[in-house]
Amino acid sequence: MMKTCTLFLSAIVLALATHIARAYDPSPLQDFCVAIDDPKDMLFVNGRFCKNPELVKAEDFFFSGINIPGNTDNAVGSNVTAVLVDNLPGLNTLGISLARIDYAPYGQNPPHTHPRASEILFVAEGTLYVGFVSSNQDGNRLFTKVLNKGDVFVFPIGMIHFQFNIGKTPALAFAGLGSQNPGVITIANAVFGSDPPINPDVLAKAFMLEKNVVEFLQKRFGA
Repeated sequence: MMKTCTLFLSAIVLALATHIARAYDPSPLQDFCVAIDDPKDMLFVNGRFCKNPELVKAEDFFFSGINIPGNTDNAVGSNVTAVLVDNLPGLNTLGISLARIDYAPYGQNPPHTHPRASEILFVAEGTLYVGFVSSNQDGNRLFTKVLNKGDVFVFPIGMIHFQFNIGKTPALAFAGLGSQNPGVITIANAVFGSDPPINPDVLAKAFMLEKNVVEFLQKRFGA
């Protein structure tokens, strides 16, 4: 009897421990979701409201146009066509999204990060120099690779990464991301083009630059 009770209690403790170990907060699906006390002020949820299943149609799971090249006539020489929950509602709660990236010769997808997703990149055309930088804790190590047609590379979640077309012809890649809304923070734009601008003294000290250089960069990035 005593042995049976002990086994029973052990099973309860194990089940409780498993439940606690598996408990977690939901991952954010947007930049922030501030708590409120008054429901009448509620405008957003963490993600999107769900459509009545009886009203769902095949079109909710369909997107057309990923075959169309993006316009790369811009300062960085690249264009990203994103397929997110914003333009493909059926992605809601599925934890995935897609992007097409077009690169002009010597164009780049400049250093950026996705705060909510890892990324797997497939090169469909051209040759890309790609890489990411690990965290401060890991010593900010740079991992790079030259990718050719058919190659695949993974960028871990949150890591600053980039792609650069080192070929003389246009390049094309497709990226799968592990979130319906992965978010993107382009480092230079965020630091030097924030609204309102970051105090130039802060950036001058952080980047070890003269203040006038920081102010010049802020003007270039529209801060």
